[in-house]
Amino acid sequence: MKLYLLRHGHADWPGWTAPDEDRPLTEEGIREMRTVAAALKRLNAKPDIILSSPLPRALLTATIAGQALGAPMEKREALAPGFAPAGLGPLLAGREGADVMLAGHEPDFSGIIHALTGGRVKFPKGASAAIEIGSRLEGARLLWLFPAKALIHLYGGERGSDSV
Repeated sequence: MKLYLLRHGHADWPGWTAPDEDRPLTEEGIREMRTVAAALKRLNAKPDIILSSPLPRALLTATIAGQALGAPMEKREALAPGFAPAGLGPLLAGREGADVMLAGHEPDFSGIIHALTGGRVKFPKGASAAIEIGSRLEGARLLWLFPAKALIHLYGGERGSDSV
């Protein structure tokens, strides 16, 4: 199984006063995620399904990725900020043999990488990673991790449509 991790794009709004969980992607974040998704397609990322945090910024990130990669998306409350690596087993149960992308948050994703591989990483906004996982979440190895700018630089990616 391949587990892809995709952190939501830029969602920093100056003067934001509503609850943090309601914060959406900015226009810059939307543009960046369209380009990241196109680059992921060129990288040959092929998730069978995308599971997303319920927060608006992650849901829109997952929707953009799903459109570009041709993968269905499902919202999962478990992926809200604070998701712990111990929740991976239940989240992925029944998906053996499938490649799964998670759209979510930091520090959750760096914690998942550390728990699965022992590696300590920084997972910036818009970053993506691929982890190969053996049965029962054992024998994992990090295949790649790209910050958004590096992924776009290395794999190009034409801007996605403005229909999202």
